[in-house]
Amino acid sequence: MEDRYIVYKDGVGEITEKKSRFIASVKSVKSQEEALEFIEGKKKEYWDARHNCFAYIIGNENGIMRCSDDGEPAQTAGRPMLDVLINKGVYNVVVVVTRYFGGVLLGTGGLVRAYQGATIAGLDNCILMKECQGYQVQITTDYNGYGKIEYILRERNIPMGQVEYLDNVKISLVIPEDQIGFVEAEIADKTSGSATFDKGDLVEYGLDGEDVILL
Repeated sequence: MEDRYIVYKDGVGEITEKKSRFIASVKSVKSQEEALEFIEGKKKEYWDARHNCFAYIIGNENGIMRCSDDGEPAQTAGRPMLDVLINKGVYNVVVVVTRYFGGVLLGTGGLVRAYQGATIAGLDNCILMKECQGYQVQITTDYNGYGKIEYILRERNIPMGQVEYLDNVKISLVIPEDQIGFVEAEIADKTSGSATFDKGDLVEYGLDGEDVILL
């Protein structure tokens, strides 16, 4: 599966091309209605701009993709913006690029580069989170086994998740789909089968440092 990303923190980027300002506003959305609402909001905010072009993708299989040149020559704004989102694997996102005309014509090639450059600048000022798939797991072990499990997870760069220290130790975490079998086998081996390993649902998640964010 190709890497897919969502916008974890929205952002705004700006570039200047031959005196024209291109302001890219990027927002995470989960529906076409949210995307259209954001677009209308930016048109009101930048009511005095020459153009407010947009592109959005809803759904992790690129289910809904829309774009608009908003008066720019055909295929010079919205589609190039959409291509950036596709190439970077970002979904559930809307981008509005606002142009304040600087008095110098850019030509079709210049417009394509400017709108793509602005979109990239907007994404660069966001925090993007890689989409992952994994299983929710609860592990119960004694305190001796906990140290061994902690070592296994650390070696595989899997965040520990939530840990409860009771009579036994309970670890609630998400394990990547492609590692679940290996981790379960290693834990059984290192704890001589004394740890319980309860595998739950397959979920989509992202990582913010060591924090697992369910999507």
